Amino acid sequence: MPARRDATAPHTPYTPETLLDVAVGVFIERGYDGTSMEHLARAAGISKSSIYHHVPGKEELLRRAVSQALDGLDAVLDEPGARAGRSVERLEHVVRRTTEVLMERLPYVTLLLRVRGNTATERWALERRRRFDHRVAELVRGAEAEGDLRPGVDPRLETRLLFGMINSIVEWYRPQRGGPQVSPRVVEAVISTAFNGLRAPGR
Repeated sequence: MPARRDATAPHTPYTPETLLDVAVGVFIERGYDGTSMEHLARAAGISKSSIYHHVPGKEELLRRAVSQALDGLDAVLDEPGARAGRSVERLEHVVRRTTEVLMERLPYVTLLLRVRGNTATERWALERRRRFDHRVAELVRGAEAEGDLRPGVDPRLETRLLFGMINSIVEWYRPQRGGPQVSPRVVEAVISTAFNGLRAPGR
């Protein structure tokens, strides 16, 4: 969770990036709807007018924050490992890298997963998530057609189950301060759990 700034301590001026880190922490703690500009100003140790110097309002902070998560996820689908090879290999690459991106961008993905569609920005974020899920479901469908998944796989259901498992990581994963953000042990556990159940016997 991004740390709040001590308002009594000397500090350098905020940048849009450091302000965003604080805003993400407050949005997660209070919920987006329950956060006011006053809450953000207090957490940052600056005046509301100083925040408006950087952004027009809290919805712009939300958009920038969820974009950090969505851009990372979308980029996975454009990596070579997600675009070449058998569908099951591409799917495994996407699941592995999605898990890593979640840990690398933990606060931003946590916030994304709590978006409910109450504002234009939230609805935009949910639509991008749906497009991502649809592309993953296409990989599941392709892997089944190629005979690499057990028969009878429902692509939409399997996609939801896969990402239900991956997304649950935000509820308990806390990297050590100063340590690596990504845990290879967690990544390998996700891959093993997912693909031992999905792959057709002998594949």
